[in-house]
Amino acid sequence: MGLAIPGSLTPSKVAAFKDCALAFRFSVIDRLPEPPSTQAFKGTVVHRALELLMWEQPQGRRTLAAALANLDRAFAELVTGPEGSALGLEGDAEFIEDAYELVRNYFVLEDPDSVRVIGTELLMQADIGFRPGLRDGSDQGTRPPPEATLRLRGIIDRLELDDDGELVVTDYKTGRAPGEAQEQARLGGVHFYAFLCDKVLGRRPVRVQLLHLREPTAIGAVPSDQSIAGLELQATAIWDAIRRACYFEDFRPKPGPVCDRCGFHAYCPAVGGNISLVPAAQAAAQGPFACGPSEAVPLDVRAPRLPLVAAW
Repeated sequence: MGLAIPGSLTPSKVAAFKDCALAFRFSVIDRLPEPPSTQAFKGTVVHRALELLMWEQPQGRRTLAAALANLDRAFAELVTGPEGSALGLEGDAEFIEDAYELVRNYFVLEDPDSVRVIGTELLMQADIGFRPGLRDGSDQGTRPPPEATLRLRGIIDRLELDDDGELVVTDYKTGRAPGEAQEQARLGGVHFYAFLCDKVLGRRPVRVQLLHLREPTAIGAVPSDQSIAGLELQATAIWDAIRRACYFEDFRPKPGPVCDRCGFHAYCPAVGGNISLVPAAQAAAQGPFACGPSEAVPLDVRAPRLPLVAAW
């Protein structure tokens, strides 16, 4: 019968499938719950604090004191939610102090008063034509039904204008910065956002950057015709691979460093788990080959930011 095909691709889904196809299946298709992570929750709190600083505070008032106050506010908002409650972090001084350090490190990387923000936490999505990668007609009978479109979507941490009025995409990272060999792979997510800006807004960012708050260090790149085209080719290739894996129910584990932080050991045969323990109802929740709606929804934001974008 096959497994349900996800309705869209995001940078995190692309990375998850490349890291381990079986873990991707457990998370995205079977929708198995994962244990909450202190590091992931800390990233959520810090992202929220920086969103409040950049969007609610005008230029000239984005001080370190304001940022730390926003961190306290973000922690209070989130710690009583499902994830924070499960982790039991209320009153955890060590957690708070480390989050403070990440926010302080942000001020080492840039002066927030110099940033001309036009949007934070922006949800963008665009549909592109899906072209299965057939090299010849030999596998016509062994492929899932073709789909007309592929939906790409993502949430941009921060969209801004540089001194020349050009777009810049910024993504915050609270984990360790990658080694030199992995830098380009980590930049794939922000190139994904550059692609969405190009498709949705009709303007390609002149720069994309990752701000790694732990070290702290910044990694940047300049999107090009080649990188935009390459992103589209990579996305359609991965989408084709996911559709094949769903059609044949063939998601294979990829043992490696990611296993240490994986929450699916009970189901993974590569580490002694039993895949038959996956609840059948979970896997079939959307039906075979379920895809998202085909209508294009170009831009969705939490606050009335679109007029700012439209006023370039």
